Amino acid sequence: MQIVHAPHLPVRDDWLALREEAALQPDLPIVDAHHHLWDRQSGRYLADELRRDIEGHRIVSTVYVQCRSMLRASGPEAMKPVGETEFANGVAAMFASGAYGSTRACEAIVGGADLSLGGDVAPVIEAMLAATGGRLRGMRNPLAWHASEAVRSSPVVPPADLMEQASFRAGVRTLARYGLVLDVWVYHTQLDQLYALAASAPEVTIVIDHFGGPVGVGPHAGQSAQTRAAWTASLRRLASLPNTRMKLGGAGMGVFGFDFATHALPPSSETLARAWAPLVETCVELFGARRCMFESNFPVDKGMVGYTVLWNAFKRIASGVSPDERAALFSQTAASTYGLDLPGDNT
Repeated sequence: MQIVHAPHLPVRDDWLALREEAALQPDLPIVDAHHHLWDRQSGRYLADELRRDIEGHRIVSTVYVQCRSMLRASGPEAMKPVGETEFANGVAAMFASGAYGSTRACEAIVGGADLSLGGDVAPVIEAMLAATGGRLRGMRNPLAWHASEAVRSSPVVPPADLMEQASFRAGVRTLARYGLVLDVWVYHTQLDQLYALAASAPEVTIVIDHFGGPVGVGPHAGQSAQTRAAWTASLRRLASLPNTRMKLGGAGMGVFGFDFATHALPPSSETLARAWAPLVETCVELFGARRCMFESNFPVDKGMVGYTVLWNAFKRIASGVSPDERAALFSQTAASTYGLDLPGDNT
């Protein structure tokens, strides 16, 4: 794997403060199905930062997703990602104490064991299960690849054919033994590769991150109609596989092509709802609400939008769905996918 400079948009708290909104439907239970935590040169986003962001909306639980944070500095290479799950579990324990409010942050943890180890990944998985006290729910490896250097969303660039490698597929199938899901972040140009991977492991739930990555920069800039057609066709194939799920979010990354981060003021929830509704509506139409879940992708998307405004936009987009569909999109799909127990009535 090649390591490059993190291409995330910088978080500008003074700029984000120029747009303040009260939380819409503040009693609606939400599971934030995808966020990260880190302390690195590009910024700090740990328990305190997360706690401040989630105030306002009723975030009952969150899913921590692999981002190569706090890897072990020594020991066997294969075991270094165990450090990340230890770190996330520590944050989960902080929130479970009640000292940070009622949110059960990092209640589910998606780790980063190297699945290209094939069946030999089993000891790493077992170490992560032990380190997290049962909070481990899945794995994610860097998979987003594009031939153009203008299309970058991660500091890690994997081999182009990683999803097709026999060893990687063996590692994916090993997840089934432990009841773990596979989270996948790829661009729309890779969705047919992902279809083949998902079809080869029907016993593993495949969670497609960030709308399936319709790219709007580099060679895809100004090609929205062509991109949407290819993206939709590939997603329709993926949706035909019952083991696939879709995360709705991540469009605050620059790779999607939205330019709100360049504006004098941060976007409002109405503006974001208009821009992102076609992505949400297509995914829900293809997968159904019970296989779709909203995510913040924070702090990555914080380069474009604040947390309260982000969830207000999602609530505006979902304003016309039924109560059952709303509950699925905001909490129940994530809870069923990641094995979470939701408190009280979530309708």
